[in-house]
Amino acid sequence: MIPRGVSLIFFPLFLVPEIATVSALIMARPNCTETCGNISIPFPFGIGTGCYMNDWFSVDCNKTTADSPSRAFLSRINMEVFKISLGSTVVRVNSPIISSGCSGRGANLAINMTGSPFSFSSSNIFTAMGCNNRALLNGIEPEIVGCTSTCGASTEGKKNSYCSGNNCCQTTIPSSLQVFNASLGTPEHPINDQGRNQCKAAFIVEEEWFRNNISSREVVLYMQYVPVILRWLMYYGTDIPEGVTLYSDANNSDAKNSDAKYCDTPVNLTSGRWGSRIVTLYSNSTTCWCSPGYDGNPYLPDGCTDIDECKIPRGNSCSGMTKCVNVPGWYKCELDKAKITFLILGAATGLLLLLVGIWRLYKLLKKRKNIELKKKFFKRNGGLLLQQQLSSSDGSIQKTKIFTSKELEKATDRFNDNRILGQGGQGTVYKGMLADGMIVAVKKSKMVDEEKLEEFINEVVILSQVNHRNVVKLLGCCLETEVPLLVYEFIPNGNLFEYIHDQKEEFEFSWEMRLRIATEVARALSYLHSAASIPVYHRDIKSTNIMLDEKFRAKVSDFGTSRSIAIDQTHLTTHVQGTFGYLDPEYFQSSQFTGKSDVYSFGVVLAELLSGQKPISYERPEERRSLATHFILLMEENKIFDILDERLMGQDREEEVIAVANLARRCLNLNGRKRPTMREVAIELEQIRLSKGALHAQQSIKELENIRNEVPNVWEIAGPTTSVTIGDSRNGTDPSMDVQPLIAHETW
Repeated sequence: MIPRGVSLIFFPLFLVPEIATVSALIMARPNCTETCGNISIPFPFGIGTGCYMNDWFSVDCNKTTADSPSRAFLSRINMEVFKISLGSTVVRVNSPIISSGCSGRGANLAINMTGSPFSFSSSNIFTAMGCNNRALLNGIEPEIVGCTSTCGASTEGKKNSYCSGNNCCQTTIPSSLQVFNASLGTPEHPINDQGRNQCKAAFIVEEEWFRNNISSREVVLYMQYVPVILRWLMYYGTDIPEGVTLYSDANNSDAKNSDAKYCDTPVNLTSGRWGSRIVTLYSNSTTCWCSPGYDGNPYLPDGCTDIDECKIPRGNSCSGMTKCVNVPGWYKCELDKAKITFLILGAATGLLLLLVGIWRLYKLLKKRKNIELKKKFFKRNGGLLLQQQLSSSDGSIQKTKIFTSKELEKATDRFNDNRILGQGGQGTVYKGMLADGMIVAVKKSKMVDEEKLEEFINEVVILSQVNHRNVVKLLGCCLETEVPLLVYEFIPNGNLFEYIHDQKEEFEFSWEMRLRIATEVARALSYLHSAASIPVYHRDIKSTNIMLDEKFRAKVSDFGTSRSIAIDQTHLTTHVQGTFGYLDPEYFQSSQFTGKSDVYSFGVVLAELLSGQKPISYERPEERRSLATHFILLMEENKIFDILDERLMGQDREEEVIAVANLARRCLNLNGRKRPTMREVAIELEQIRLSKGALHAQQSIKELENIRNEVPNVWEIAGPTTSVTIGDSRNGTDPSMDVQPLIAHETW
């Protein structure tokens, strides 16, 4: 019978080693010694007065020698204690061996535990050893318990195999056995007469220990004691221990830790509550355990303490997004906000790191791709050709700096439209500032076809050879971009075309300045034709390609169509390229470009400086749309002052103007052989500047007549079959600047 309101849960409690690290368990009564040597002494056992349940549980702790540990003995039955287990209600002790005919052994000791809470556990076994040994347990009448061993073949050395009748026998013991005494003798009808006077022994021993430790008869014969397991019960006898009060079930709500322990009672004779325990007396005995989730000593008031499963490794099943929360006797898993927050932060961090990794990988791949692309552009933009040209220059070419695309992008604000200085047939020029603060002009080619690339490389090579103060200085180039780039010195005051044709009221473009600019350009071209290490033909002389620096000094620029020639070479046969109005008619007809072709173009520039008119103009009659034709006709008619720029009037420089006009007329001669060289032009302009009007060029009537006969109409030269694109001033288009170069068949 189980008391009403009491639930008995049979749950085997296995004490794991980790529990000892969770909390300090209460095992003994307050102010009592808990251990003897290395043996724990839990209540109801105890050392000293008031520390045990009753005298049967009294333990003596003896110190035999200074070097050996203390030994614990049950005082009333005088048995040495090895281990006390509350959960199994057993105690492991030493039990004597009873012997006969064995020399050197002490007196045989019997055990009598009658009236005590102790009895031999069924985990022990009665064992007899010796040849022809009949061993019986005494004091358990009317039962007869014993066994007989014979003298058979020796099986010693074979562990656990010899105790099967030959020299050793075993049998079970009665339940609740409290007395141990044995009689030893010889069987009435032995198989042989051996062993009558030999050593015989009998003992009760822990069966598992015997099986694991005894391998021969001699091992036991030299022992005095063997370990046995004693079972013990609480409240043995009729006296209730001092300090124990039985409560009725009606008062169980006032008990502390009522769920922390439970007790095992087979039959309900008397029930009540002792502290926080349910206590039931059966034959005046009971056994208690701490409830699952608790640990400690169930025989002490509040001796069972809660196990914190959350602190025990693998002691709970909470995982993932939950955290373990300890509750009395158990635990619960709750959503862990901190863990979720940490996981979110971790996931965000991981995602961020992943994105950073992807971004860095992307940047790395992009960088590698850009490197390969730059190599491709370098090769496509004529880098190999440039290297070949530079390597074959025999040191005559100055060292040209190779800029990176990153440098030039930064210098021009990524080629911002606001940085554009000008645009032409060859490309766009941007104003930029290098890292060292130097202002430069960056020319970005418009075209990337093979022909234009050759022109670009040609310009680099030519400018690398040129070192003249009136030629724009090339600082370097960049070939790793989609279109090639050239870096020049920055010329701040624009080009000559702007000052000739775009009148600025605040700026006086005087004759003296015009003559000086013409002289400087002539010097530069003379240098290119005859003084440079390799003669160079510019092939596109025009006012827009003449830049003016901060002191309004002339700087010849744009060598994209220029060509260098051998010293003994008289002309180039090539595609016709140039700008209408400046193009040599003889070159247009023959496709043979000579130094005199640059002279013709320079003559047009002189005519511009004198007249202030554009090379091609639709405001003039059709036969005079070419400034060269119009200028020669006026010279023939002796009307030079009719075409003179009105800004030059009143400057009292008529002789110089006439001298320059005559020089321009000679430069514009249709027959290239009759034109002066650029060296002669430069010398004559220097003389005009030095003469201050003293030089007057006289032209005979015959010469004028020859000029009249030789001056052609440019439009007749072009012919009706030639495709020419010229801007129309009537439609607001500059007729001379944005002209597509004339291209004829090459006659190599």
